[in-house]
Parts: sequence; C-alpha cells; structure tokens
Amino acid sequence: MEIWISTITSTVLVSILSLSGIVIVALKGIKTEFIVFSLISFAIGTLFGNSFFVLLPESFHIFHDGKMVGMLVMGGFLVMLGIEKIVHLNHNHNVKKDAEIMPLGYISLVTDGLHNFTDGILIAAGWMTSPEIGITTTLAVILHEIPQEISDFGVLIHAGFKRKKALWFNFLSATTAIAGAIVTLWAGSIISSLSVYVLPVAAGGFIYLAGSSLVPEINKEKSFRKNVIQFAFIFLGLFLMHSLSENHSHTHTHTQETTKPINTYLSHTK
Repeated sequence: MEIWISTITSTVLVSILSLSGIVIVALKGIKTEFIVFSLISFAIGTLFGNSFFVLLPESFHIFHDGKMVGMLVMGGFLVMLGIEKIVHLNHNHNVKKDAEIMPLGYISLVTDGLHNFTDGILIAAGWMTSPEIGITTTLAVILHEIPQEISDFGVLIHAGFKRKKALWFNFLSATTAIAGAIVTLWAGSIISSLSVYVLPVAAGGFIYLAGSSLVPEINKEKSFRKNVIQFAFIFLGLFLMHSLSENHSHTHTHTQETTKPINTYLSHTK
C-alpha cells in the first residue's frame, strides 16, 4: 500500500507541473505574440534535445540493436504522420468549427501523453525497486518535465488554443503519467519491461513534431533579428535538455532490472 501511495503521489505531482504555463498566463504585461514566438523556438530545442540526448541514447543502451531502435523511431514518426493526416481530414470536414486549431496542437498532445505515460511507468518501477530509487526517479522526471511542459503549453497556444484551454488540455495529457503508474503497479515488471519499446517510439513522435510541424513555422520569419532570437531559444532548449540528460539517464539505469527479460529476449533473437 505504501508503494501505491508514494507512486500515485509522485505522478500527481508530476502532472501538476503541466500547469507551469499558468506563469505565462499571469504575465499580462508581455505580449502574447512574443511569448509564443519564443516558446516555439524553445520547444524545438527541448523536443530535439529530449529525443537525441535522452530517449535515443537510452534506447540504444537498452536494446543494443540499432535496427530495432531505428524501426521503433520510424514507427513513432509514421504514427504521428498518420494522426496528422486524420486530423487534417477531420479539419477539412469541420472547417467552421475547428478552423482556429492547427493540427500540430493535437499531435503535441498525443506525443506528450505517450511520453508522460512512460514517465509514469518509470516512476512506478522506481518505487517498486526501493524508496530511494523512487525519489530520485521522481526528481529526475520533475526536472525534465518543467521545461518540456512550458514548451508544450507554448505549442498549444501557437496552435490556436485559448490560454485556459491550453492549460487544461496540457494537464489532461500530463495525467497519462498517473495511468502509466497504475498499470505498472497492477501488472508488475511485465509492463515495466515493455515500456522500453515506448522510448524510441516517443522519440520518433517528438522528432516529427519538432521537424515537420514547428521548424516550418519558424522558417516563415524573415527578420534577421528575430531569427537570431529563435536560434538563441533553440540552443537554450538544447542546452537545458543536455544538462538534464545525465540525471534522467542515471535514473533509467536504476530501473534496468525491470528490463532484463526484454534484454535477454533480444540477445537470444540476434
């Protein structure tokens, strides 16, 4: 029972972090356009940084099979492409109702929800191992999620969501961490082992979102000064995720005991 209480408390805390965007809502003295302009560039940096500094290195470390990781990353990429196609089709049939919302907003919610679900699995696996590992895993996820959630909020605002609606949807996406934790506590190490497959899939989704949906948006800017600002925020996002990647990867190694069945299976199938 203590493990359940500690795990659910941790994931609820992580989910509440999605409301970090409320700080931006409170900044009434700063123009929304400039905030969104900056956050979109910051989001590109954090999404690419999360993919290339955290998720992909961890995936290669676990699988030891470049082709497997590549296929899962491409799978995540194609799933997000398919979701965008579906959203576009629905968007075209409901132009009057949904014309103000860009498809990248919904793609961001799905991708972030998938990633948060994985974080919930990792937090649960940590608490199932020991209280110390549960605490360190939770802290690492918190440090990792704050910049991620702020940038996600900026993407939703840019996509056309109103501020309050963006906060609400971002929070709902974050609560998938609670679902991931509950499923893991209920099913045990089997789900924890299978969670490793989600890491490269989430990386593919983030790469698609940043490269296909966000980069074209900032390429519309023709001002040299604003382009410099965009690069500054991209590098800020990359630097921040690189700095946090060591702690995040460290906590993943603590939960590798739960991935032994997967690693054993992969070693026998090579």
